[in-house]
Amino acid sequence: MFEGLSGRLASTVKRLRGQARLTEENIQDALREVRMALLEADVALPVVRDFVARVRERAVGQEVVRSLTPGQAFIKVVNDELVAIMGEVNEELALNVQPPAVVLMAGLQGAGKTTTVGKLARWLKNERKKSVMVVSCDVYRPAAIQQLETLAREVEVDFFPSSGEQDPVDIAKAAIEHARRQHKDVLLVDTAGRLHIDVEMMAEIQRIHGAVNPAETLFVVDSMTGQDAANTARAFDEALPLTGVVLTKADGDARGGAALSVRSITGKPIKFIGVGEKTRALEPFYPDRIASRILGMGDVVSLVEEAQRSVDQEKAEKLARKVKKGKGFDLADLRDQLEQMNKMGGVAGLLDKIPGAGQIPDAVKNQAHDGQVRRMLAIIDSMTPHERRFPDIIKGSRKRRIAAGSGTEVQDVNRLLKQHLQMSKMMKKFSKGGMSKMMRALKSGGMPPGGMPF
Repeated sequence: MFEGLSGRLASTVKRLRGQARLTEENIQDALREVRMALLEADVALPVVRDFVARVRERAVGQEVVRSLTPGQAFIKVVNDELVAIMGEVNEELALNVQPPAVVLMAGLQGAGKTTTVGKLARWLKNERKKSVMVVSCDVYRPAAIQQLETLAREVEVDFFPSSGEQDPVDIAKAAIEHARRQHKDVLLVDTAGRLHIDVEMMAEIQRIHGAVNPAETLFVVDSMTGQDAANTARAFDEALPLTGVVLTKADGDARGGAALSVRSITGKPIKFIGVGEKTRALEPFYPDRIASRILGMGDVVSLVEEAQRSVDQEKAEKLARKVKKGKGFDLADLRDQLEQMNKMGGVAGLLDKIPGAGQIPDAVKNQAHDGQVRRMLAIIDSMTPHERRFPDIIKGSRKRRIAAGSGTEVQDVNRLLKQHLQMSKMMKKFSKGGMSKMMRALKSGGMPPGGMPF
């Protein structure tokens, strides 16, 4: 996420190393690089101008603390201004109204509104312990209603049925009444995608808004549209009293222009960010954490929170006890670890949050992708339980059978077995007090013993 912007800013900081003080002269090149990085990230020009002006005002002449390099001092200024431009703090949904609290979702065609409704329903149910109902007022797109019904079933929330022959306003009113009778805390209302220039469709969503009086009106926008996302949000805000924005498809956005432009141009807070296709891939938008990711400093807080949500603590403790007793780390254990990784957002999601991951060589990053994890899981799934427990018995004929069963090559099986052996050795070091060595390696920017499991 935001790889292009992150790379440019990181190279900018390197140029300031060795300077004893940030001056107008030595900071001009850095500011020029920052300006170019933001423009290449498709950040709106007025936002870029204001941002660079504020960074220059704060950075020029600033004394560098003894323990910091000028590059670190400069990056601190840039970090603070990134946080300020994106809104300082996460603004939560205002659901403290008489239930059901209605959340109206609006946006362009193809922005991912329906999927976001499913993700938000899951988040409200699991993280805020709310009882949730969803309804589709999209009577135009084929299968839109069925898509939401499928998502509701997947995330285990109630679905209010509707049909393409009904009026969207009547659907919304009936859904509110039903949600009230069922004592639901929140009703999420999905609407049809529309172009902001489509007068008739904009009039329809204004009618829906007037009928349901929502506690929140969220504009769902594709982050890969860059500054156009902010301009579109502003156009919608002129027609609807928006209360916030949800950025979708941020995992595919290497630029970051939308995240940096929306708040400045619209004045509306970004409340959530979509970081993948799965229904769990929705995160509250924390400006300080996103700024940290953009600057390549990772996001440890989000990583820990994700681990607490996704990691099976009982399995983790069982594995720790097993390794401590010297019983080894078998392929079934490796499979569990790979599954846990998938639950935490996959390889890309983890690398995005790990501090210093930007310094990992491209050759390693290219190997570390979710397709490789799926291949590893397929190989392990093609083994017998006995083979998973005793990998040493996997020789020629067994390797050929496993490769055929998983749709891979024998070389892939060999690679997995080698990676497992490396991880097994690493686990043994943990049991003998090797954890401190690993932490020292990570702090110094090195790789953990045995490298990455890919």
